[in-house]
Amino acid sequence: MRILFVTSNRIGDAVLSTGLLSHLVERYPGARITVACGKVAAPIFQAVPGLERLQVLVKKRYAGHWLGLWRATIGQRWDLVVDLRASALAWTLWAGRRKIFQPSHAPVHRVRQLAALFGLDAAPPAPRLWLSEAHQAAAAALLPDGGPVLAVGPTANFGGKEWPAASFIALVERLTSAGGPLAGARVALFGGPGEREAAAPLIAAIPPDRLIDLVGSADLMVAAACIARARLYIGNDSGLMHVAAAAGVPTLGLFGPSREVLYAPWGPLCAHVRGPRSCEEIQASPLYDYRKKTSHMGDLDVNVVEAAALALLARTDPARLGMDDAARRPLP
Repeated sequence: MRILFVTSNRIGDAVLSTGLLSHLVERYPGARITVACGKVAAPIFQAVPGLERLQVLVKKRYAGHWLGLWRATIGQRWDLVVDLRASALAWTLWAGRRKIFQPSHAPVHRVRQLAALFGLDAAPPAPRLWLSEAHQAAAAALLPDGGPVLAVGPTANFGGKEWPAASFIALVERLTSAGGPLAGARVALFGGPGEREAAAPLIAAIPPDRLIDLVGSADLMVAAACIARARLYIGNDSGLMHVAAAAGVPTLGLFGPSREVLYAPWGPLCAHVRGPRSCEEIQASPLYDYRKKTSHMGDLDVNVVEAAALALLARTDPARLGMDDAARRPLP
């Protein structure tokens, strides 16, 4: 059996689609799978069981990237084509079955929307990661065992979604100082290429002996394996937030001008928080401009985030859940 799975260019949306792909892997053992996705999301799928080909879509003028994908797939008979991009591609291929996702802004989480393609929305398969032994080994070298790690994702795909750096600094201090729930914890900072400027205030503020600076320097799946070793991840609504949730790490997502009803971190070890304004109220403000770096999350109080972090830590205490940290780490 051959399956073509067309998914997102973006890391976050690609991660949210992995639950559905995992379901197909389990439902059709031995299937040969081709995944088509954008370049930045491609590493997520490199270790998918049964992967026959990873087709990377590099954006071209006049939708030329879709023509390239069509040329790469038209000569094959597909038993199942799953198109999460709602393109015309699926209708042009020789396919036994087609499942085409139509995105919706209805107040239903994206994981449930995707699961509905196969009637799984009542019990949607959770996003997951496929990490190789090499990813795990690299992470162990960067974050060796020896006390808790607080993972922080202070960046996002635009400035309006970034909680102010001063707020992150205050929160990290409260959580990791003497008497805090993660006293003396190492602090691992994560971010993508080109995001060091946004993370610079935190890099400067965290004591060097406790700082693990991985902003823009770690391969995506090595970063994922590093996050999987943390006791807690706190970050803005971003692809890395969804990576953390899929890695099985207690994840606290911070929201402003994006909708948590659609994109909250998914899973029983996750929580999210926002300030007093809804996404719609923020976007309706005359000061809102997604093209600028100005944060629209300044009214999310540090006390509110700290309380949410404490509640999540208490709810996900490994001793309370009857497991150690290693039990949470995803298998290769």
